[in-house]
Parts: sequence; C-alpha cells; structure tokens
Amino acid sequence: MKKISLIAGILGFAVLGCTNGAHNDNIATNTTNKATNISAESLSTSNRKLQTIGVALGDLGNPFYNAVQKGAETEAQKIGGNIKVNAVSSAFDLNQQTNQIENFTAANTDLIILSAVDKKGVKPVIDQARLAGRVVIALDSAVDADVDAMISSNNTQAGEVACQYIADRLKGQGSVVILNGTPMDSINQRVSGCEKSLSKYPNIKLISKEQNAEGTRDGGLRVMSDLLTTFPKIDAVFATNDQSGVGADLAARQARRNEFFIVGVDGSPDATKAMEDKNGVFAATAAQNPAGMAQKAVQIGNDIIQGKKPESSEILIPVKLVTRENLSSYKGW
Repeated sequence: MKKISLIAGILGFAVLGCTNGAHNDNIATNTTNKATNISAESLSTSNRKLQTIGVALGDLGNPFYNAVQKGAETEAQKIGGNIKVNAVSSAFDLNQQTNQIENFTAANTDLIILSAVDKKGVKPVIDQARLAGRVVIALDSAVDADVDAMISSNNTQAGEVACQYIADRLKGQGSVVILNGTPMDSINQRVSGCEKSLSKYPNIKLISKEQNAEGTRDGGLRVMSDLLTTFPKIDAVFATNDQSGVGADLAARQARRNEFFIVGVDGSPDATKAMEDKNGVFAATAAQNPAGMAQKAVQIGNDIIQGKKPESSEILIPVKLVTRENLSSYKGW
C-alpha cells in the first residue's frame, strides 16, 4: 500500500507539473501577443508626428502633377513642424516609379502619396512600403493593392459630363473620336463614362477610341493629325486629358480643320487658355481639383499617423464642367 501511495503521489505531481507548465505557456503566449499588439498600436498614436512626405507622380512636366505637388506642400505648411515634401517624376515609367517608392520606404518617409502609372505593377512595392510601417495613399488613379486611402476625382463622372456635353451640342447626331491615353485606371474610367453617355444616342457614331495620345501635347498632335488624315469628317473629340486635347487643337490649326470641337478633362491652365481663343476648337473641359486632392491626401495621412482612420478609405471628388460660357467664373488651378 505504501508503494501504491508513493506511485500515485509521483503521478499526481507529474500531472500537476504538466498542467502548470501548460498554464505558464499560455501566460507567456498571451503576454507576447499583448506586447505585439502594443507595438503595432504605437505605430499610429498621437505621439507620432508627420515629418516627411514622398510624392510619386507621373510627369512633373504636366501642370496637373505640378498642382498636386503644390497642394501637398501647401497642406504641409498648414500643419506646420517643418514637414519635408519630396515630389518625384517617373515619366510614366513603372520601373522608375517602383525605385522611387522603394527609396521613400528606405528613407523612413512617413507618408507616401502616389499617382500610380500601373495599377497592378505597383502592388509589390506598395506592399513592401506598408509592411515597413509607411502610410500609403493612392491619388488620382486606383491601384490593385491595399492602401490606407484612395483619393481621386470622380473620373467616370468626368467622362459622362464631357460626353453628355458633346451629345447635347451635336443634338444627338454625329461622328465622335476619343483620344485615349496611358492605360491607367483613371483614363479607363473616363472612357467608360464617355461611352455610357454616348450610348444613349444611336445616331452618334464613335469612329475611333483606341488611339493612345499618351496624355501629352505631342501625343495629341500626332494622333489627331493621323485621325484628320483618316477621317474626312469629324464632329467632336473627347480627349481623356487636357494636354492631349491641346495637342489635338494644334493639329486642327495645322490642318485648317475647324468643323469639330474638343472636350477635355482636367481644367488645366493650358486648356483654359485654348478655350479663350475663339479661333481654336477647344470648347470645354471637365475640371478636376488636383491641389485639393493632394491637400486631402496630406490631411488624411496626417490623421492616420496620429491614429485617426478616415470613415471611408475611398474618397471621390466631383468634377465641374467648364465651357466657354462659364469660363470667366472658373478659378482654375
């Protein structure tokens, strides 16, 4: 009996030891998880301050992107604290933009704002930036990646109002061409919006929509010159951005063709100047607010860094149709 009692005691002690060991492991695990959670939360608290902003843009030769840069700088100055803003241009080259975002990440940039040149191609570098604790906000064009916020003009609306103006002015009948652009999400949405408006008018023929004017004045001049050679009669042109529209306007002047009119998207200084010239064919533009979008991006980025998440991660800014008739009341960029 003494031997049996002794064995039972040893077994009981062993079981008790295993149970206590498992309990201690749980305590250690919970403590570790708690520490991890605290560490993660500390990345976005009111103790942090926005100090550096990296802005990765398509082309700083384009007034739109210049306005984005100025908007970011203006909002940074409002926040105060000597926030540094570094804006870079990729010339719409994915590899270059990837390198730029990698550099921002390596330099411990607090907030990265990017206008993606390739919605799918930028995903890996965005993922890396966010894993490194950077706040990333996409501006003007959506991306196929998780970002902290997405801010853009309502590009579908831009295409809709621009081409509704075309349809109204043509009274539902005529031949229309679309000057397409770099296959960015924003451009695709504008084309889609335009087609939606024109689809309501069976007597409006869309005779060209695939030509890529590359979003530049030279591209618009080149593509429009070819289209004027191909088509003896064009009634209206939808340019997916103002720069290509201004190039198309120049092509019309060179070809001495004025039977059509051009509607663009942006509300740029170049477009308003072209609209002021009564001898030109640039008639209207769906105006964006690039500086306002950039200011909103900095505001939201600053809030996120301090632990305040936006109510919605997707923010659409409405556009306004500017025509020769209401041009005098348009403030511009």
